[in-house]
Amino acid sequence: MNSKSKLLAPELVNAERPVWAFSKKIFCEGMRDGVPIALGYFAVSFSLGIAARRAGFTPFQGFLVSLLNNASAGEYAAFAIIMANATYLEVAVITLIANARYLLMSCALAQRFAPGTPFWHRLLIGYDVTDELFGITIARPGSLNPYYTYGAILLAAPAWAIGTALGIIAGNLLPLRAVSALSVALYGMFLAIIIPPARKSRVVAALVAISFALSFVCNYLPGISALSEGTRTILLTVLISSAAAALFPVNPDEQEAEHDA
Repeated sequence: MNSKSKLLAPELVNAERPVWAFSKKIFCEGMRDGVPIALGYFAVSFSLGIAARRAGFTPFQGFLVSLLNNASAGEYAAFAIIMANATYLEVAVITLIANARYLLMSCALAQRFAPGTPFWHRLLIGYDVTDELFGITIARPGSLNPYYTYGAILLAAPAWAIGTALGIIAGNLLPLRAVSALSVALYGMFLAIIIPPARKSRVVAALVAISFALSFVCNYLPGISALSEGTRTILLTVLISSAAAALFPVNPDEQEAEHDA
């Protein structure tokens, strides 16, 4: 190999580097964006730990449950029926129903993987598909680099599990109002996700407003209000996204050109 080829070699390697390859920069960006999620998770799971303590869980058991099931609604439902002496099957079914909306999020993320991405990346990201982690991941342009999500998970998952364990230890020492106030970081993070794309597109802004309005109305509609929050979220997601896809289809070529820019 001549000197000219040696100079070009690094550039050729970088140009042919797959999208899903490890990148320290992208991994650190995920950790950076995962900080507010981890803080919010810690606060929310702390109050969850209080419920786990009432259900008879030890700190280690609570830590393990939250490490394997990072979902507040699913865990609250599970702890409630465990206190009612439910069977294992009932716990599994209730948890599945409460967490069913994550199936839609997983389908959306699956379409963002670049061709050739190893299957084990899909399995690892599927372990921790939550509202917040889904939001920051899906908001990134272009194909998904899984190491961005790994960076966020590295902070978010332990914070959720540790918060649950500490909540069990502390019990009712802290007022619930004080604990709940700490979770405001999650709402701020959600606003940071939806505001930038809403400012760029009137269609997105209108859809966000419609989503808020319909979600509020569904809390009071007869029949619909009786459904679980997760079920209502699934129905609204399918309805609004299907209508948006039919009325305002996205040109893949234009989208790719915008991402490259």
